[in-house]
Amino acid sequence: MSETTTPADPVYVTDALIGEDIDAYLDTHQHKTMLRFITCGSVDDGKSTLIGRLLYDSKMIFEDQLAALESDSKKVGTQGQEIDFALLVDGLAAEREQGITIDVAYRFFNTEKRKFIVADCPGHEQYTRNMITGASTADLAVILVDARKGVLVQTRRHSYLCHLIGIRNIVLAVNKMDLVDYSRDVFDSIVAAYAAFAKSIGIDSFTAMPISGFKGDNITTRSPKTSWYAGPTLIDHLETVEVNSSLDADKPFRLPVQWVNRPNLDFRGFSGLIATGTVKPGDAVRVLPSGKTSTVTRIVTMPAAGAEPGDGDLDRAMAGQSVTLCFADEIDCSRGNVIAVADNPPEVADQFEATLVWLNDAALHVGRSYWLKLGTQMVSATIQEPKYSVNVNTMEHLAAKTLELNEIGVAELTTDKPIVFEPYTDNRTLGGFILIDKLTNATVAAGMLNFSLRRSQNVHWQAIDIGRAAHAGLKNQQPAVLWFTGLSGSGKSTIANLVEKKLHRMNRHTFLLDGDNVRHGLNKDLGFTEADRIENIRRVGEVARLMTDAGLIVITAFISPFRAEREMVRGLIADGEFFEVFIDTPLSVAEERDVKGLYKKARSGQLKNFTGIDSPYEAPAKPEIRIDTTRITPDEAASLIVDKLLGDA
Repeated sequence: MSETTTPADPVYVTDALIGEDIDAYLDTHQHKTMLRFITCGSVDDGKSTLIGRLLYDSKMIFEDQLAALESDSKKVGTQGQEIDFALLVDGLAAEREQGITIDVAYRFFNTEKRKFIVADCPGHEQYTRNMITGASTADLAVILVDARKGVLVQTRRHSYLCHLIGIRNIVLAVNKMDLVDYSRDVFDSIVAAYAAFAKSIGIDSFTAMPISGFKGDNITTRSPKTSWYAGPTLIDHLETVEVNSSLDADKPFRLPVQWVNRPNLDFRGFSGLIATGTVKPGDAVRVLPSGKTSTVTRIVTMPAAGAEPGDGDLDRAMAGQSVTLCFADEIDCSRGNVIAVADNPPEVADQFEATLVWLNDAALHVGRSYWLKLGTQMVSATIQEPKYSVNVNTMEHLAAKTLELNEIGVAELTTDKPIVFEPYTDNRTLGGFILIDKLTNATVAAGMLNFSLRRSQNVHWQAIDIGRAAHAGLKNQQPAVLWFTGLSGSGKSTIANLVEKKLHRMNRHTFLLDGDNVRHGLNKDLGFTEADRIENIRRVGEVARLMTDAGLIVITAFISPFRAEREMVRGLIADGEFFEVFIDTPLSVAEERDVKGLYKKARSGQLKNFTGIDSPYEAPAKPEIRIDTTRITPDEAASLIVDKLLGDA
């Protein structure tokens, strides 16, 4: 290596202990605290080079990598050194080919004082989703700024996202100081500009330092070229800053249950990672959402090899530890429940205001049902129209009908059952969630719960004595939903009407919900945009559920073009009571019929968002009943459907 790039005093791990006392070394290593941090900022601010410098200076790369680095440096000179550092942390071939970071690359290293996990986050705006992934578990963010360019759009974006995601330890690393002759004026002006922006988004404090990842200035040793800087080096700061786990230990006890551990009839424990607080035998705890209470009798961990059962028990456990708790009482507790200190439990609610970061190429579908995963809890959730989206450059609140890729907004959401939560600002585990598309299983958003809505606390489920079984028994029938779906003109309404007539003659209690008829009353306020179509089906699904509770056989005839909404309705109805009836008519045949003249209008441009023309229809993958109207008559179709219904009933 050239003389200008060799660190004066590199930070080494305590290798001597390995040879002297391996047990002591392992014990020392095991009890080091761990800091998770991210590097982020704009494109080409030197994130990968900085991580390479940290790895190199702390001697935590393999010896063959070091040898290759030194050899290549001699071949290509000092300029090649920066490229070599980047290659040390470049995890994907595609990144090397393009010269950019397109995913989060995690690297692990340690010093004498602490262990580290660092996430190298991409700088391009289109990879905001990757940056959120890296930031979600971080204790600290190193936000790099190119000294030649100052505070840029991505500097502001990443700072806002770090603050939003709950990172309170911010390092402003003004990088490439060697390219501005280590100018204090340049450094001070950048810090002043960043401080003004940071204040506007709620960042109360940050640590600024002048560095050069390429030259090694103020990374592990203080640089004589910035004698005007009196602050710590980057590694000194990383080694001494307080980590989240230390702060979490002082909060009320919370343990999301991951699984119930019962290897035999004599043992029953509840396992998980302690999110916050501490617990010890004898503590009174409450299991949520049920609210049942008990007392902790044991804190069990895996005993050492050859030890007796019970040798792994702890007298006390704290945030960050994975344990199994045993109770004094046999109370119901399962995966997704939260064990909390009895006298200070978290909230339980089903309606919230949340901040969303949209991570999917397809925009948010207002009213669509998504999976919401919060800790070990998984529920269905629907998102209302956003209150506003946020312009991260100006912090302006903008009107929004939906959220597009990488947009940030605030919206209300409703879950299908109550969940245990705390505001994200208080508890990242019980306040942070992801949204998952039910059909593709793609993660579409990351979110932070801000607070529960008052109505969720004021509205309670009222127990009633006459239930759906009693209603169905009085009618001597099994409730069901026959959900007809298909293109306009496929014959849904005609066949549905015939089905109801046949069932009526058999003394069955039915009700027919037709798409056009419902839009004259219940849904007359809805149009035909994608969001309105989703809301149309949601409302009809809720009505159908109420009617099955009354013991009725409900017949619906709706285009219902989207699989997600049909699956949402299926989820509302009891198992075995939902029959998806696909009236499978080719578009050309439906268009030839054109009973209402709608296809003609759609083709001429007079009718927008018409299914099959300029709005998609997603055919059922596995319907309970498929009717090919090109092969059988409507009456034959109705008989087939009735036979299927009553045969399964």
